[in-house]
Amino acid sequence: MDSLSAVSEELAEIDGQIADIFRALSNGFQKLDKIKDVNRQSRQLEELTGKMRECKRLIKEFDREVKAMERRTNANTHRMLSEKKQSMVKELNSYVALKKRYQSNLESNKRVDLFDGPNEGFSEDNDMLASNMTNQQLMDKGYQMMDETDQAINRAKKVVQETVDVGTETGATLKAQTEEMSRIVNDLDSIHFSIQKASKLVKEIGRQVATDKCIMALLFLIVTGIIAIIIVKFVNPNNKEIRDIPGLAPPAMNRRLLWTPH
Repeated sequence: MDSLSAVSEELAEIDGQIADIFRALSNGFQKLDKIKDVNRQSRQLEELTGKMRECKRLIKEFDREVKAMERRTNANTHRMLSEKKQSMVKELNSYVALKKRYQSNLESNKRVDLFDGPNEGFSEDNDMLASNMTNQQLMDKGYQMMDETDQAINRAKKVVQETVDVGTETGATLKAQTEEMSRIVNDLDSIHFSIQKASKLVKEIGRQVATDKCIMALLFLIVTGIIAIIIVKFVNPNNKEIRDIPGLAPPAMNRRLLWTPH
């Protein structure tokens, strides 16, 4: 942190924010191990995912700042900043991998019943006992149960196919939305970076304008003083307490030469 402060206060501030997020991620995953409820685990993972997105945005901002000041830093400083960024990326990737592992375990613990319906064809429609049924009746009953079973299997296959189709469409939609969100986040990061640069430029222009105003005010006072001295000298040329300004002294009085003829 101290070495970054010597290079840039903004880089040091970004580094501090990233360090805070890494501490929060470490504590969050430790807390996740103690949560047994699946829904609470899912909410905790969503919260940690949001922190990782924020950390990714800050690392991008850190990289842009490093590139912006590349010409103003020496080779050793630039190498130190690059290694710092790589360390941040490596640590963030470790938390991303940890999040994926927890997500996989969470999904494996969820049980979804795809088929839930009555057992059609497997209950007796009447009180007729098998012992009271003829062979033909038993065969007809068996064929009926087989047909109903085939129909149930076909319905199950149809539900599976529809589920697969919906999952495919949903996956494609989510992929497109994720790419769009990624582009939006990158655009917002660029806008944020441009606003920061514009704010710095406005501050520098403001300081330059203030300096120029001070110089103009000083020149105005000097010119005003010179004009005042000139006016006083012309109004009262015999005042010896006011020294002549070089190059602006009043014209000398014409002197009469006394000529004495020999």
